[in-house]
Amino acid sequence: MTAASTSHGDASYAAAGVDTAAGDRAVELMKAAVGATHGPEVLGGVGGFAGLFDVSALRDFRRPLLATSTDGVGTKIDIAIALDKHDTIGQDLVGMVVDDIVVVGAKPLFMTDYIACGKVDPQRIATLVEGVARACAETGTALVGGETAEHPGLMKPHEYDIAGAAVGAVEADAVLGPERIEHGDLVVAIASSGLHSNGFSLVRHILANAKIGYTDHSAELGGTVGEVLLEPTRLYTSPLLGILGDVPGAVHALSHVTGGGIAANLARVLPRGAWVEVDRSTWSPDPVFRVLAGLGGLTLAETEGTWNLGVGMFAVVAADSASSVTRALEAAGMPAWVAGRVTTGERDLAGFEQGAKGVDGGAVRLVGDFTS
Repeated sequence: MTAASTSHGDASYAAAGVDTAAGDRAVELMKAAVGATHGPEVLGGVGGFAGLFDVSALRDFRRPLLATSTDGVGTKIDIAIALDKHDTIGQDLVGMVVDDIVVVGAKPLFMTDYIACGKVDPQRIATLVEGVARACAETGTALVGGETAEHPGLMKPHEYDIAGAAVGAVEADAVLGPERIEHGDLVVAIASSGLHSNGFSLVRHILANAKIGYTDHSAELGGTVGEVLLEPTRLYTSPLLGILGDVPGAVHALSHVTGGGIAANLARVLPRGAWVEVDRSTWSPDPVFRVLAGLGGLTLAETEGTWNLGVGMFAVVAADSASSVTRALEAAGMPAWVAGRVTTGERDLAGFEQGAKGVDGGAVRLVGDFTS
């Protein structure tokens, strides 16, 4: 079909609102950042119909298992759009996707991303993907492909959404999970960098009711409201992989505290019949949680099923390894502390969170009061 025939009258892709040239410009702008994540395992460069990744290294595995994860960033994007600040959203995406890979003990191999938008802004798309690429490089993940799609009529010109998927690999006998957990294991909490990418529908609801704008300054939060809320998600993959290699057998399970909050996510990785009481007094939630809860007329306890409240990841570890694990995390710049202990056996589980995300696992509840 010739160009003349496709552009007859208003019956053209451009007239329909899709600018393929803008998409090409975005790819050119992001190529260097994406290429920087490529090692010798990545074949074909940028722009192919499919990304190619050489998995010859898996021949050295006794029984390699592939791990996969997919996710998005959620309504945190609304704040990035309002501030026209898009350089941190890519890290949020990698945190949501790749840090789920390490939960089973897998090393991430590669990732792809997908951006849907009302209208392609080449520089904005490039900024988003550059953020993904930087975080991929930090986690040792190759960004091997992606897609940008214009959805005129479905999305406003300034709107976009971003999602991604990743693949990793782990030895079958090294998979972390409930079957490794034992009575007496300690639960190590690892600090978050803030809200990460969960619970922003509640955040937006609270701010709207309080008539607070993203560009407003907040002395309590210590800066512009939107910029504080856009603090990027902490990336746990590389430090955790280091611990799994340096202290073999110490970590029995990991739990990424994302949607559903603290108790539900920890319960997912506990074996049936095990229970944990997470002690609130072992940490103090960051001001962002306290301020938002106060604005919403909520107690911190009432937000535990929505926000991470300062705990981005849990590691369930052998009791005699807890000190070495927390020291290693601290050395990697990640505050960590013992927040609970695994117990097995019969007990009244009233008030415990059980069965989260369809998993018939253990039970968790939070006890005590947060430190001030």
